[in-house]
Amino acid sequence: MTNPMFGVIVSGRLVQTDFQPVDETKFFITIPDADNINHIVVFLTGAIPFQDGIGGSVYFSWPDPVAPPTWQFLGYISNQKPSAIFKISKLKTDSTTANPFAPQPVSHVAQIGISVEPLVHIQSQIPVTDDNAAVSNFMEFATKMLENFFNFASSFVTNPAAVALSPTEFIPISVFQQWYTNFQRRLQTDPNFWK
Repeated sequence: MTNPMFGVIVSGRLVQTDFQPVDETKFFITIPDADNINHIVVFLTGAIPFQDGIGGSVYFSWPDPVAPPTWQFLGYISNQKPSAIFKISKLKTDSTTANPFAPQPVSHVAQIGISVEPLVHIQSQIPVTDDNAAVSNFMEFATKMLENFFNFASSFVTNPAAVALSPTEFIPISVFQQWYTNFQRRLQTDPNFWK
């Protein structure tokens, strides 16, 4: 028996390491009775490290009994980041929706997939999360930060006569106002533009 490379932890359960290969770079594991799972931990066991510059993209699937699986990117693991905790409660489909025209058994299992890929490719992907709340919180924080910065800078405004007599360099307040307006516009257009 070979040493497993990956493991999964679900709170209150034994560690699972029985990932099945799909091909040389893709592996998946089934998580039974997944209805009430909120978080999972995916990790490298330490038995087999990734090659340099390689990592594992972690995907989640809540299989639909009447459709092919849809995989959602959660994040990644690597030799430098050998474990990660992922929140999956928001990713589950609503299993209470009935379909009277095609009664099918409801799936109570989830699947975790790992795709071994170059880290450069993995790190450019954006994980599926509860984005609306995160973007809203970020927008609120950025707006408050900008208002605080503008108010702070504005408090140092002096009259033009004092500027002429001072050895200190000054920046016109209109420069801050213009920067603030431009930053707000860019933030509203794309909350992740700063990345």
